[in-house]
Amino acid sequence: EFVEKNRWWSIRVMYLTMFLSSVGFSIVMTSIWPYLQKIDASADATFLGWVIASFSLGQMIASPLFGLWSNHRPRREPLVVSITILVAASLFYAYIHMPASHNKYYMLLARTLVGFGSGNVAVVRSYVAGATSLSERNGAMANISAFQAIGFIMGPAFQACFTIIGENGVTIDAINLQLNMYTAPALMGAVLGIVNIALIFAIFREHRVDDLERCILSVNSESAESPTPLTMDMYAWTRSQAVFYNGIILASVGIESVIVFIAVKVISKKTGDRILLIGGLAIIWFAFFILLPWGNQLPKIQWTDLQNSTVHNSTNWVFSNMALSNNSVEPTGCPATQTWCLYTPVIHLAQYITSDILIGMGYPVCNVMSYTLYSKIIGPKPQGVYMGWLTAAGSAARTLGPVFVSQIYTHLGTRWTFGIICAIVFFAFLHLISVYRRLVPFCVRHGRL
Repeated sequence: EFVEKNRWWSIRVMYLTMFLSSVGFSIVMTSIWPYLQKIDASADATFLGWVIASFSLGQMIASPLFGLWSNHRPRREPLVVSITILVAASLFYAYIHMPASHNKYYMLLARTLVGFGSGNVAVVRSYVAGATSLSERNGAMANISAFQAIGFIMGPAFQACFTIIGENGVTIDAINLQLNMYTAPALMGAVLGIVNIALIFAIFREHRVDDLERCILSVNSESAESPTPLTMDMYAWTRSQAVFYNGIILASVGIESVIVFIAVKVISKKTGDRILLIGGLAIIWFAFFILLPWGNQLPKIQWTDLQNSTVHNSTNWVFSNMALSNNSVEPTGCPATQTWCLYTPVIHLAQYITSDILIGMGYPVCNVMSYTLYSKIIGPKPQGVYMGWLTAAGSAARTLGPVFVSQIYTHLGTRWTFGIICAIVFFAFLHLISVYRRLVPFCVRHGRL
């Protein structure tokens, strides 16, 4: 009975680890673009794509390494090392405003290190997969994803609260720290990481459950994309407004995702894992299809980059007076340097929110079912490396995706961006249909319990 209780307490620590790692990642996501603009005027939306991708690049590199490490050594080791890197990277992020130049590259490095520290996702999932029976697996994997979603909820919500501090905030001269709406979330992420390390040392122990649902010692046991540029361009939001409103939107979608995670545990018992996976992918496709621009209304144009310009579009001549060179007035709207802004219809706020709601429904389903099916297909063997490769595959997509999307968005606009994403999701849907019969658990495929 003691072993069983300790097994579930260790699993719950992994839930909390996923939650805290998720908070550490998401707590700065809505403010990255405004912060980047503030610390380095040379940064543009294209570079933002690299900054966002750098997190996933770091995670892609780290996930297989930490997964391999966890297969041969106590999992506490890669967990503590990865979280320590995460804490250090968060502190580094809070100081990237200090150098006199090239600040955007320091942000790039900081986000890469945060991603590297987040490579423990593979370790967490492999531990939970090995420490649960097949009958417990769906619920445990759903709980992991639910805690991850709760982290994504709390992160933007905390960031929205930190807007009260303002862009200037206060300066702590003793440690040369500017405490403002951009650095406070990173510092909070560092504190949460330290708490996470303490809990791993205090509570976490190694456990593994075999095919017959018996709890046994583990073989490696111890001796014991950012929506911000889009909303700022489409709705003429200021930096503070974008951070605050997107924080509220993402937190709301996160709450929806938690509800979906809970529902998935019940629905999957009736429909099966594969049907849910296909349904979730279909919902995601529809969500991006809704984001395609329609109608004739154009977004508000930001003219500050042009001097004495007159612009002609398909319907009328647009004359604009240049904004006064007053730094106290923050320019808003879709930059005129992005020429597609002059002829591409605006994506209405209703479209954006509807798409967010659908993604909040489809993504959790795909997330839980893909990891659950994957762990069941692998079967009763150490899954650290396998989970590492699956996490790395997702990280590779999140590395290439922001760079690709930022390039397409900057040069071609929203119609091409979301049109291409719809095509990619559609081909993924077709591929899933083509391999549907092969997605069966190891025990079913080999006739084992």
